[in-house]
Amino acid sequence: MTKRKGIIIGLLLIITWGIFVGCTDAGEDEELSTLRIGASPVPHSEILEFIEEDLKKEGIALEIVEFTDYVTPNLSLEEEEVDANFFQHGPYLESFNGEHGLNLSSVLEVHVEPLGLYSNSLGDIEELQEGSTIAIPNDPTNGGRALLLLSEFGLIDVEEGSDLQVTISDIKNNPKNLEFVELEAPQLPRSLEDVDAAVINTNYALEADFHPLEDALISENENSPYTNVIATREELTDLEKIQALIEVLTREKVEDFLWENYDGAVVPVF
Repeated sequence: MTKRKGIIIGLLLIITWGIFVGCTDAGEDEELSTLRIGASPVPHSEILEFIEEDLKKEGIALEIVEFTDYVTPNLSLEEEEVDANFFQHGPYLESFNGEHGLNLSSVLEVHVEPLGLYSNSLGDIEELQEGSTIAIPNDPTNGGRALLLLSEFGLIDVEEGSDLQVTISDIKNNPKNLEFVELEAPQLPRSLEDVDAAVINTNYALEADFHPLEDALISENENSPYTNVIATREELTDLEKIQALIEVLTREKVEDFLWENYDGAVVPVF
């Protein structure tokens, strides 16, 4: 009887220990603070996935909400559906705030994605013919950025000192009578079947298996001022989990990850 009782007690202790450990693990998970971030799939979600474990060690459970357009992520942030977003450059955020009466804040400049002109049929910009069609983004900021890129390489002339608000109507000289088609940024890679060339944001170019340094006919250089940022609502800027995100994102291992995985298509600036 004594031996049998000892076995039973031992089994009870094991079961109790297992329950205790299970409760402890669940408690630890419950203590994690959830951080919801809206992001474009490439490269932004990939970068966030890379730091997910590091954030967990800081007590933060990262939840990535993917968006494939340039409007919904900011509206979702304003409506408190996410705590932050990571998809846009600073000038676009400033322009969006102005157009929609918002006050979203940039808390970190992370990287630059050089804008480029791509084509399925041309190997050089000199091959652009009279009346060739070029697709550009239809949002004011990136559309202006596209026109400034084309102007920099002599394909068109715009007023000297023009900023991101430049539009097609501001073109003062168009030697090849290029025709412009304005499309939503996600559609630009697909438009290459119907146009001679398209100015494509790097995140969508990467998704379409283009590389700015290898496949673009022309592109911005590493000194591009259009830095991709982490944005949040003004009242959250000092929040502990936002500050932890900033600290983790600016670690040397993240810089190494960007250089090793994107070969200069995504250039760290921190």
